[in-house]
Amino acid sequence: MALTICTAQLNVTVGDIEANAQKIIDAARTAYGHGARLVLTPELSICGYPPEDLLLRPAFIAACDDAVKLVARELAGLKGLHVVVGHPRGGDVRSKSVQVQMRYNAASVLSEGRVLESYAKRELPNYQVFDEHRYFTRGQGTAVFLVEDVNVGLLICEDAWFEEPAQLARASGAGLLVVPNASPFHVGKESERIARMAARAQAVDLPLVYAHSVGGQDEVIFDGGSFAVNADGSLAARASRFREELFYVQVTPGPSSFQVSGPMAPELSAEEELWHALVMGVRDYVGKNGFPGVLLGLSGGIDSALVLAIAVDALGADKVRAVMMPSPYTADISWIDARDMAARLKVRYDEISIRPEFESFRQSLAGEFAGLPEDTTEENIQARIRGVLLMALSNKFGSIVLTTGNKSEMATGYCTLYGDMAGGFAVIKDLLKTTVFRLSRWRNENDPFGTGLNPIPERIITRPPSAELRPDQVDQDSLPPYDILDAILTRYMENDQGVDDIVAAGFDRPVVERVARLIRLNEYKRRQAPVGIRVTHRSFGKDWRYPITAKFRD
Repeated sequence: MALTICTAQLNVTVGDIEANAQKIIDAARTAYGHGARLVLTPELSICGYPPEDLLLRPAFIAACDDAVKLVARELAGLKGLHVVVGHPRGGDVRSKSVQVQMRYNAASVLSEGRVLESYAKRELPNYQVFDEHRYFTRGQGTAVFLVEDVNVGLLICEDAWFEEPAQLARASGAGLLVVPNASPFHVGKESERIARMAARAQAVDLPLVYAHSVGGQDEVIFDGGSFAVNADGSLAARASRFREELFYVQVTPGPSSFQVSGPMAPELSAEEELWHALVMGVRDYVGKNGFPGVLLGLSGGIDSALVLAIAVDALGADKVRAVMMPSPYTADISWIDARDMAARLKVRYDEISIRPEFESFRQSLAGEFAGLPEDTTEENIQARIRGVLLMALSNKFGSIVLTTGNKSEMATGYCTLYGDMAGGFAVIKDLLKTTVFRLSRWRNENDPFGTGLNPIPERIITRPPSAELRPDQVDQDSLPPYDILDAILTRYMENDQGVDDIVAAGFDRPVVERVARLIRLNEYKRRQAPVGIRVTHRSFGKDWRYPITAKFRD
């Protein structure tokens, strides 16, 4: 007889404990009706991942405990059903008059109103965006439980990346491994996950079912794509990515081990998964935080054009507002292209000239600046006027401001503090400029959400990028060509290569040293930037924690 397993690929919200519990209950009831007798939910599904310092609050742990009991009670009448729920367990305990924190990242097996097993994660990640040593104590035990003649070994996320937890589960009698996860997305991560889980299955000669979370949580994205591999490492089934889904697989006896089978969702291209990640990031940040909509400054340039297209795919045109704020240096084609794009996407579009405010600032500062030439000061004034106007509209109407700066600009400081950096959510802060171009071209040729092909006027993509803050300005006046800049940033910032190594790879030393210097000098700006979507393995934010005040030179 086959065992039907449902991976409940759920989009939960951190701290929305009652709603998360109800999602689990509803999913389990539906899965039971479809014949599933084992339902897997993601890592920390009760409270959402990552809960961060909420874990330090005793009331939070207590609420999670209550929610686990609620799920068990509500599903008590479903005979033979086993549900794996992720939750924090434990709290502060006293040992020899000393208060010790003993919290665990746990998963419990619920069946017919009881907790059959509770397993604590053994391997705690503490790299990139992970910070689990801050919150959790390492687990020590194993958990193997019986469901319809199948001994199921339970691991949690990082456990399956190491040898010992899986080996211990097999030694305890497991014939199948199940792995609840909350593994943040970055480009290329899916293939890495599948390869590592395939290797783990082969190493212990057991099939493995990987249950993944989905949704956006602040800067991180969970991309779904739950899957199963057989004992020989072959991919047996794969769920859809970037959407909630109840994903069913069948486990049947085989010649030497259990065999797993199920549907196989199609693979996504790098551009397609990147687009879906950005759309999900915007949709969930706006929706989960209760904003009625978004607004952004539409300049006629490629960065704001890309952000506008993402926002419309995420939220619909009715929740997106674009504002063009021309200065004395705005080219006519910028007006034309901005109007064209707004019309294509059918968003509300307004034009507010900043010329009066700019002249007023100049007049107010004329005495202070007497005898001094105009420079970036006057350029930044224009950007800051725009930031003030956008934030005023946000305050008045409640919509959140989406900033439009990219990773190349954030790295080198080619952005204005309290100007174009002013806003609530930075959609493309982890996209290099070359990726902005590539993704814009991809979106013009593809329509994943049915809002129309070619949303970005071709001239926006092909014209030289410019901040338009002085006459005849283009980005390359101040920065190396983007293909060179981005290649250096990838090596230096994302892959931690040193200056000498980059020079040895064929780059000019003065250019490399200049880029490294710009990155170092602009850390103070990045610390004040809004949170944004992480799509690479090394983003500015939790992945990048450099001191502002530092004298080290590479």
